[in-house]
Parts: sequence; C-alpha cells; structure tokens
Amino acid sequence: MRLEMASGTEMLIGNQDTGEPDEPTSRSELKPDQPCQTFIRAAQLFEARENRQELLRKFPSDIEALIDADYISILFGSTQDDAGGWFVGNRGSETGLMPAGEPPPESAISCWAMEHQEPVRVSSDGSSDLPGQTDALVKLGMASLCTVPLVAMGQPLGSLTVAKCSQRPYTENDLLTLVFIGKQIANGLVLKDFQRRYDRSELILKINNSIASELDLQTLLRSVARSLRQSLHCDFANVTIADGGQLVSFATDFPESRGYIKEGNRVGVEAASILGRVFQTRQRIVVGPDRDPLDPVLAKGAAEGIQFACFCPLIRQERTLGVIAVGRRDEHRFSDDEADLLTEVAHQVAIALDNANAYRQISELKDQLAQEKLYLEDEIRDELNFAEIVGNSAALRRVLKQVETVAPTDSNVLIYGETGSGKELIARAIHDLSSRRANTFVKLNCAAIPTGLLESELFGHEKGAFTGAVAQRVGRFELANRGTIFLDEVGEIPLELQPKLLRVLQEREFERLGSSRTLRSDARLIAATNRDLGVMVEKQAFRADLFYRLNVFPLQVPPLRERPEDIPLLVRHFVHQFARRMNKAIDTIPTETMNALTRYQWPGNIRELQNLIERAMILSSGSVLRVPLEELKNQLPPASTNGSSRTLEEAERAHILAILKETKWVLAGPGGAAARLGMNRSTLRFRMGKLGITRPANI
Repeated sequence: MRLEMASGTEMLIGNQDTGEPDEPTSRSELKPDQPCQTFIRAAQLFEARENRQELLRKFPSDIEALIDADYISILFGSTQDDAGGWFVGNRGSETGLMPAGEPPPESAISCWAMEHQEPVRVSSDGSSDLPGQTDALVKLGMASLCTVPLVAMGQPLGSLTVAKCSQRPYTENDLLTLVFIGKQIANGLVLKDFQRRYDRSELILKINNSIASELDLQTLLRSVARSLRQSLHCDFANVTIADGGQLVSFATDFPESRGYIKEGNRVGVEAASILGRVFQTRQRIVVGPDRDPLDPVLAKGAAEGIQFACFCPLIRQERTLGVIAVGRRDEHRFSDDEADLLTEVAHQVAIALDNANAYRQISELKDQLAQEKLYLEDEIRDELNFAEIVGNSAALRRVLKQVETVAPTDSNVLIYGETGSGKELIARAIHDLSSRRANTFVKLNCAAIPTGLLESELFGHEKGAFTGAVAQRVGRFELANRGTIFLDEVGEIPLELQPKLLRVLQEREFERLGSSRTLRSDARLIAATNRDLGVMVEKQAFRADLFYRLNVFPLQVPPLRERPEDIPLLVRHFVHQFARRMNKAIDTIPTETMNALTRYQWPGNIRELQNLIERAMILSSGSVLRVPLEELKNQLPPASTNGSSRTLEEAERAHILAILKETKWVLAGPGGAAARLGMNRSTLRFRMGKLGITRPANI
C-alpha cells in the first residue's frame, strides 16, 4: 500500500460542531464499555488550556492521564499556521515542532489516518488494521500503536498517535477513547485559534477606539499598554518614544513593578541598548534568559525578574517614532504569533503618535496665530490711540450714555467730531454693546481711498471689471453682513457714488462692479465725519436723502479741550502703554508738566496727546517723565485761578452771543456764526448748550 500525506490541507475557522466524537465510518459498531468519566475528564483537560500554545505544550501529559502511552505525537498537515510538521511528546520530554524533513517512524501510518480520516490500530501480535506496518513499531521500540485523524468541521488537520511498550495491545475501546481525545484536541485547536483571532481583533479594535477618542497622548498610551499586557498575559508593557537624541519611557503598565522599569527612564537612541538597536535597525527583537547582562535596559528587566521580552519599533511613513515592549516573569517565551500581534499594535500606536505630533503642531500653530492675532489687535488699538475709552468727564459720560441708548437698536448712527477725538472708538463701543457684537466690525476711511477705487472697496468687483482687477474682490458691505460697517469721513464720498450707498441702506441690495447679480447685506451702518454735512447739503455737495438716512441718531464726540479733566487719565494711560512696549519704568509725572498738559488746547485732540507722550517716553531716560513742553509754550494759555476760569467762560459766552446777534442767529453758511467763530456748526451748537445759550423765541 502506497501512503502519501495530504498536502495543502487548510484549517478553516468557523462555527464549531457539537463537540461530539465523530463516529468512524468503519467502526460504527464500536460501543464504549469504559466509564463516561474518561470522556468528561478529556473534555475538561483540553477545555482548561487557555490558548493554542498551552494546549499543544501540555497535550502529552494530558493524554497520559487518560490512556496508557509511552510515546505520543501529533502530525500536522499544511495549514495556515503550521506548514507541515510534528509535535512530538515522549514521556518526560519537552514538546517541540520538528521539521517535516525529519519524520518520526510512525509517519506513514499517521499520514494514512489523516488522508483517509480513519482511525488505525497496529500491534506486534498481528492484530493490525494496516498489515505490514509493524516495522514502525519496531523502530519505535513499541508493542502497540493507535493513530486517529484530527478533524474539525469536516477538514483534516492532522493525526494523533500513541504507542506503548506493554505486550497488552490497544483494544477497540482504547481506540474509541483516542478518537474522542483526538476530537477534543481538533476542536480545541480550532476553538483556541478562533478565540485567539477574536481576542486579537478585539484588542486592535479597542486600541483603535482609544486612538479615536482620547486626545491626551500619555493617557492614550497608558491605556494601550494596559490592554496589551492583559491580552498577551504579560507582566509589563511599555511605550518608549523618541525625544531628540533619547528614548523616553513615556507610558508603562506594570502593576507589580519593583521600581526599575518606570516612566521617565531615558536611554540614548544609539545601539548601546536593546531599545537603541530596535530603534536603529527597525527590526523587532525577542529576548530570553540568555540576554546580554551588560545591556542597561535588559539589566533593569532582569532586576524586575523578567525572563522573556519582545521589542517592536514604532514606524510611521519611514520614520521611527519609538519602541513598544512587553515582558513576562515566567518562562513562557513569546511565540511568533504574539510577536506578530505586537507588531500590529505597534503600527496602530505609531499612527497615534504621528496623529498626536500633528495635533501638537497644529495646536502650536494655532497658539502662534492666536498670539499674532492678539499682537495685531494690540497694534490696531495702538493706532486707535488706546485700548479702552479713557475718561470720566461729564462730556464723555454724556456721550457714553447716548452710546448705551442707541447700541441695542439697529439704527444708523452719525458720529460728529474733530479729527483725533476718538470717533472710531465710539463706533466700536456701539458695535460691542449691540446684538451684532459676535460678528464682524468692518471699517473704511473714505478719505483714504482714491475716488476711482472707493466703489470697489464698498461693494467689491469681479475679475476683469476694470484694468487691474485680476481677481474677484469682496466688498466691505459683503464682509460686514450681519455685523457693523463703520464709514469714517463719510463726507468725502463723491456725489456719483452716494446713490449706491443710499440704495444699500434702504434696500439692503447692491451689485459688485462688473456683475449683474444682486447681493444682499444685513449690515448696520455707523458713519463719522469732521465736516458739517448739513452745510454740505445746503451747498449741494452732499445728497439730502442720504444725509437724512445717515443722521438717524447724531452723536457729538467732544474735543479733548472740552474735557480737560480727562487729560491726566489719558496721560497716565499712554505712559503705562508705552512703558510696557519700550520696557521702561516711569513712575513720576511732574505736577508742572501735568498742569501744562491740562491747559493746552490740543488742536489734534487725543491723537496729538498720544504722539507727544510717545515722544516724551523716548526722551525720558529715568523714572521721571520728561515732556518737551517748549513745543507747547507758544500755544499754552496763561495759568488761571478758578475765578479767572469763570471770567474766561463768561467772556466766551459773551463773544458767542455777540457773533450770533450779528449774524441774526444764523449758524451755518459762509456768513454764519460757525464760520465767523472758526468752528463747525455742530461744535458751535455744543458750545452753546454748554454755555446755556438759547435762541430767543422772537427770532
């Protein structure tokens, strides 16, 4: 009879059958007469083995407890996990996988049983199922041999062989017992493989979920180390990451550590240690008790009682990020399957590290952008003279009261005031107190934009709309949608553009230059001017309908000379601001300096004061503020007492009354009182109100 071992046999993983022993086709007449406790004991033994490796390692001693045997072996065909070979276990010897090129003596019988899926019994007394195979017994030095196929889900996995020296041959009941044992082993192998794959998938899924949900890197890696240690039945798991020229123990799970392996340990990335070798070679390494005693990392492992360890590099996109390691204190070497699992976990951890590094870089860039934003905002505030509205004068409080009144509405506001008096700050205050404060505050100085480009700035343009329009541009009204647009120096808008501005205020509609598509903008308008728009309307230099649309809520910002009590507050504010910027310490402002600044008329208003204080800060080398007062002497009025102040106020009142009488109380126009007094009509009205001047009823 020619015997051939079946090749290409594949172990299929799927639903297990009932676990009942298959009834051999040629032995259906066999009835066991031994107690069923033997079968129960067999099932219990093989079920108790935690994993496939332990089942194979312990199967000789388990079988010896169930059946008399002096020689035990398992033949495997070509499967997914075993490329052909024999697990051989003699009494008192270790079990190992022998290469297929070194077959044991009973291989022919074992191959026949596996190929035909039939149990075989051979005895030296001639009672054999395969006559002529007694030579195998002679080579083994045995008197009787039994071989049964290992079958699971109808697929042959291999065969189980037992033999004994006793002259008493194996009986039919012994063979049936071995059939049941073989069934338990086959089912156990498949079940353990299935459980192993399930546990492996569950571990990878758990790690992936942790990576997706946990942003803190150290917390994530500690969770990964804990899951890995539990899944591989290890004593410790550790993740080491590269930090410059060192490898840092970043996350460790070692419940029973003696203190040698802990987080924070550092070694160089050079190959002086096993961590360095794994990092440099990018190859995993499994070590046992025969490790290098001079290796600093392995020496710490030995001090912890670690017998076996496995190290895998963390590689992501051709970059080595660190090393992951696991270790055991018992003498259970890491199998290739366990090392493969660690490699797969290392790949996931490398992805997590790479993502964390990218997240950190994005966070750093975000923080940098936030700092730049704060810096730019500070620069903008500096251009606007101060970060907050500073002052406590009655004139300023009156304006702020009006701001609080109009801010919650969506009404248009027209702010009057001289150049440098803080009109934009008032506009920002209105926006910040309104329901639109979460949206954009867009500003545009109409006097600073050439007339030909102002329409494009306000409403935008399409590519090619005019020479130089190389790309589409979004206008300020479009940017300010649902926010606030502030048009400073609104009196400088040319007449031909004013109808379009009136339309966007009335209809909320406009078109970009070069486009016929109508756009809408829900922007609140706050305008500001240092000119008398009423006079401009009279001179037909400004459209009356646009003026009325803008002038819904007029608001007059007083010049600095009309709020002298705020000057000391502003001086201290600017000194503090420039001292911080210039890294200077100014703690003294001379009284005569403050008095001179308070008496000065400040034609340039707050902007002029700011520039003077900045110049003084540059000139001051000590802790005392040195203001170049000689620049102001020619414009300073003489110092006065309270009595003379009242006299000057009375003189101003009398002078204004005299001009009003001469002009017959006409305020505006070339010959009006405002022009003769050298001030805007709005300023004249403000001074009249302050001085208690009212128009007589009969005029």
